Amino acid sequence: MVNTKISLCGIELDNPIIPASGTFGFGKEFAELYDINILGTFSFKGTTHHERFGNPTPRIAETASGMLNAVGLQNPGVDAVIKDYLPDMKTYFHKPVMANVSGFSIEEYVDVSRKLDQQEQVGWLEINISCPNVHGGGMAFGTCPTAAAEVTRAVRGVTKKPIILKLSPNTTDIAAVAKACEDEGADAVSLINTLLSMRISLQTKKPLLHNITGGLSGPAIFPVALRMVYQVYQAVRIPIIGMGGISSAEDVVEMMLAGATAIQIGAANLVDPFICPQIIQKLPDVMRKYGISDLSTIIGGAHHG
Repeated sequence: MVNTKISLCGIELDNPIIPASGTFGFGKEFAELYDINILGTFSFKGTTHHERFGNPTPRIAETASGMLNAVGLQNPGVDAVIKDYLPDMKTYFHKPVMANVSGFSIEEYVDVSRKLDQQEQVGWLEINISCPNVHGGGMAFGTCPTAAAEVTRAVRGVTKKPIILKLSPNTTDIAAVAKACEDEGADAVSLINTLLSMRISLQTKKPLLHNITGGLSGPAIFPVALRMVYQVYQAVRIPIIGMGGISSAEDVVEMMLAGATAIQIGAANLVDPFICPQIIQKLPDVMRKYGISDLSTIIGGAHHG
């Protein structure tokens, strides 16, 4: 018998598997395919103050071992999420959910966080300071320790829920950004978001994406994500949610050895909507194969060998 339970900011999860924001919507479409209550939790669609259509199309492009997206935070806005989406979610998901908060100013992060703090279903606020696909927000806060600290401090002042700062790999020192967030009251960090990238059409001689650049995700970025999680684990004492190219139970174990307490699955959900239940099902066998009886005991194990 193996134990897959972990604790994330004081909330126990049946397993560390969490579909990442932007790849799982509000969970309803996936709930029609399988019982999503087998998940540890999920991070719902990045939510801003006002409704956003997102970027013009084309906003998806394929690449070797991954994909580029420039969706641009399309969402119905926080008031609609609270009025319509969360009540509906109660009918198909019965665990605390992770709310992903996005914004273009500190005031917007604060406003959205304050409203979501009042929602009983929300267990954690994941503050996205790392989106590379919008102009004037998102990643602008996540590449500088001072700016990241400012957002963290402001959000910390309006919520008692655990706050998780979602970090960008598009910075020279992600460990410094993580430490700045920890110092200002972050309960955890999640990393990495997508890598700023682009493709050019040989037919049109122009960028494939209307936005010109987009975020690279998928298996291609797993080694980068692993390295950054390893570095951040050495810099902070708060939990880390590892993400970036994870698509197997073996990847989950490797990321936890690097220092992750929990795992987010992103692009793989868009390739195979059953990837999360498959990983959950296979995880105990992989644990037994490598002599792991309790997942929580391997967090950061690569640092202690």
